[in-house]
Amino acid sequence: MQSQFIAAVNQLADEKNLPKEVVMDIVEAALRTAYRKDYGNKDQNIDVELDEKTESATIFLVKEVVKEVENPEAELTLAQGKKIKKTAKIGDEFRTDVTPEGYGRIAAQSAKQVILQRIQEAERELMYDNFKDRENELINALVHRVEGNNVFVDLGNTTTMLPYEHQIPGERYYGGQRIKIFLDKVIKTTKGPQLLISRTHPNLIRKLMEVEIPEIKDEIVEIMGVARDAGVRCKIAVKSNDDKVDPIGACVGQKGVRIQNVTNELHGERIDIIEWIDNEEKYIRRALAPAEVTNISLNEKGRRASVYVTSEQRALAIGKQGQNVRLASILTGWEIDILDVSEMPEEKAKAKDRKEEVTSISDLGVSEDVVAKLEEANLTLVEQIKGLTAKDLQDVEGITEEDAKEVVALLKKVK
Repeated sequence: MQSQFIAAVNQLADEKNLPKEVVMDIVEAALRTAYRKDYGNKDQNIDVELDEKTESATIFLVKEVVKEVENPEAELTLAQGKKIKKTAKIGDEFRTDVTPEGYGRIAAQSAKQVILQRIQEAERELMYDNFKDRENELINALVHRVEGNNVFVDLGNTTTMLPYEHQIPGERYYGGQRIKIFLDKVIKTTKGPQLLISRTHPNLIRKLMEVEIPEIKDEIVEIMGVARDAGVRCKIAVKSNDDKVDPIGACVGQKGVRIQNVTNELHGERIDIIEWIDNEEKYIRRALAPAEVTNISLNEKGRRASVYVTSEQRALAIGKQGQNVRLASILTGWEIDILDVSEMPEEKAKAKDRKEEVTSISDLGVSEDVVAKLEEANLTLVEQIKGLTAKDLQDVEGITEEDAKEVVALLKKVK
């Protein structure tokens, strides 16, 4: 029949996903620490033997025979060794039973905290060993519990926290929910190994698409860039390494089923797929889709792009709260400025020329009849009538209200 002690060890090993041998080693180490604290000192070499049948612990003080003693607590001279055993020689070890009376009960209390601490350390080390070679991987996780903004996920043999800043905004988590997470890094901190996991990392998109799209996994289609506003919108640039394969069609799938599976995993995040091209100007145009771009001016040195659009396309190019232009900038690696076509240097020059050309009334664009009536009143230059209102112009003989309004409207265009 299994002893209570072994049953407890097995239960602890199962709960913490630790090998039984590791738990036994932890208990022995805790008993050594407890003995040194209560009965001995830190310089002693203590060994512990656990009898699984009797559930008893035997403490041994171990001393080695050496030529010259430096630590009396752990070493003996050859002469001292020969007193214990006539055939003693350098390198021999002598074990002396120093188990205090009733030590099992006392040690259990003293070692409890040490055992708990060592088990936590063993759990962290096991976690590090299990995940150190799995960085940059997609991992299936099960939501273990939710405490406020803290979401704890079960990764199989390990439970860790999904930080709030790495949760998809607006996504609700509940116990038992199955989700996919991206393991960014495994790092060692002063508090032990730590898993940096995320649902918002751009590489989560890459890994999900590798799962859903065979052409990406087989490297027929390659993801060239990802720009993501987690939970809302994502832009992905892809290219085909096979002329016979349409990269966008491969990603979208029949009736959009492939990309829809990715979207469903990401709380409905909208995904725009564009075809990558080795031409900076054309690439920027595609990245700003669905907005239509009139012209682009590139500053190679500062990697800054001045993108000119019509007033109708401006809001679409910028996007809600600047999202479209921001994602396009991340995707292309260019700082993008959205400007109105009227800001184009050539358009400014044309406007300046038009202002300079319109000097006489006859160049204003009004009818010859109106020009004649204004000239009769010695109003032959635009400068003479600038600032006049429609009512003022009606004082000119022959100028109707309709004529006056037309002249004022044309004057506004040359101001």
